[in-house]
Amino acid sequence: MAWPLAYLVAPLVLHRGTRDALPRTTRTHLGNWVSQNPVLHAGIPARALSLAEPVREGLRFGLANGVLQVDERGRLSGVLAPPSRTVVPGEVDEIIAKAGLVGKWFAKINQPATAFAVLGVAP
Repeated sequence: MAWPLAYLVAPLVLHRGTRDALPRTTRTHLGNWVSQNPVLHAGIPARALSLAEPVREGLRFGLANGVLQVDERGRLSGVLAPPSRTVVPGEVDEIIAKAGLVGKWFAKINQPATAFAVLGVAP
């Protein structure tokens, strides 16, 4: 996915209500999901703004440590491996799985501005 879209993944997957309402597959169009979830959609811009600095720091950390890569087209990639169940509670597995789904969902979007506009977030 385009690297700016990382700023939209966190507010979608870290908020339990939004995470639980995300589709099971990437076949659901982002616009359709937003129109079916207006109350959740209303909170995304504020959550995106409050999470901007932690996302920025996470991107820096991931890039510096080779966990994330940005290709010549500006597309972000990385591997999300679920942590050991003995170390982390089950909610983290859920967040990682949904982050993977959202990443695949966003990878289908040609223009990052489209996702920002649909979600009501100013880049």
